Amino acid sequence: MDNLSKSRIREIQGLLNKLGYYTYIIDGILGNYSKNAIKNFQNDNNLNETGQLDAQTLNRIDQFIMGYVPYTIQKGDTLYNIANAFKTNVWRIIAANPGINPFMLEIGQSIIIPLNYQVVPTNVPYTYDIMENNILALKKRYPMMMYESIGESVDGRQLYHITIGNGSNHVIYNGTHHANEWITSPLLMKWLENFLEVYVRRGTIRGYNTEDIWNRATIHIVPMVNPDGVDLVINGATEYGKNKEQLIAWNFDSDDFDDWKSNIRGVDLNRNYNAGWQEYKDLEGEFGITGPGPYLFAGTAPESEPESFAMANLTRNIVTRLVLAYHTQGQVIFWQFRDLQPEVSVVIGDAFARASGYELASETLSQSLAGYKDWYIQDFRKPGYTIEAGLGENPLPLDQFDMMYENNEELLLLASII
Repeated sequence: MDNLSKSRIREIQGLLNKLGYYTYIIDGILGNYSKNAIKNFQNDNNLNETGQLDAQTLNRIDQFIMGYVPYTIQKGDTLYNIANAFKTNVWRIIAANPGINPFMLEIGQSIIIPLNYQVVPTNVPYTYDIMENNILALKKRYPMMMYESIGESVDGRQLYHITIGNGSNHVIYNGTHHANEWITSPLLMKWLENFLEVYVRRGTIRGYNTEDIWNRATIHIVPMVNPDGVDLVINGATEYGKNKEQLIAWNFDSDDFDDWKSNIRGVDLNRNYNAGWQEYKDLEGEFGITGPGPYLFAGTAPESEPESFAMANLTRNIVTRLVLAYHTQGQVIFWQFRDLQPEVSVVIGDAFARASGYELASETLSQSLAGYKDWYIQDFRKPGYTIEAGLGENPLPLDQFDMMYENNEELLLLASII
């Protein structure tokens, strides 16, 4: 228990909160309230009631975090009885086990039992490890979802690409180019989970038929473009060992990384695409940028970083209708780059603005350089959008999440079929 990171403890507190055991602040500290919650969890799960996070308790907690348990069909079982025993729903079991015959269960057959709650947390800082567990869990619960790695970050974390749908209208959504904008990752992951949950029941969301979307569109999601930066912002530089001193030096000699946007090499990934890159590079000095740091350093060349290269390479390999890049600042939608965007971009942008309540950026609003959206518009001459969700100082507080989700749920549905 002593070697658990603060983010790991927050994850556990978040789960215990979701299960009703813990109602206090999620602070990553194992105080008395947390220990009492652990005791109650242990009691309900036939574990030694110690209040300590021993191996058995952590193993059981991890089952709940993943949101499913394996089960072997026994004589006399029915899906209804199994669902009752695990306090879940028959439809969840059927969704997780394609091909199962509810009327002819095979004794000895191994199946997955999804528990009766959603797995993507929105009440804790969203680290790479949490996202990876969520992807694995959603794949178990909804096997029709596909995922792969499109490369590795500087520090060796997988850059996950998730696919849903089988239609001809291909769209790409990505989040967290900027490390301290990590809240865009759970935004995309929660939308994904909600969509899948409704789709398996052939339902609707905000009047949109999920089966129709599935058949018309293929939605590509890269939820966390900058996983190393995210973990630096949330957990600090301690885990980076010999690189800790360098990171702190790049961060103006501060060990507080709340302002950090860059990847772990100090490159701003949304200034690392080949769209006015050299022009931006020539301006760095005016911004006081002389090398790697928490923001605005464009790297040594376009796509010099494995994260931006992987994102661009994925985009090059898909015949897309449009792309959305999620950021957090200002509740505004950017849609232009040097008048290279097609005429339909403003029409689609207006529809997104109506769906979200966000402002569609005017032509006089300042334009960026070397960003993902800029590069996409320039190279493909198709609609590309930067969605600036939320308001305030980054990292945005989690109490903004519900509002951000409310604003963006329809936009994400609409973007897949517009």
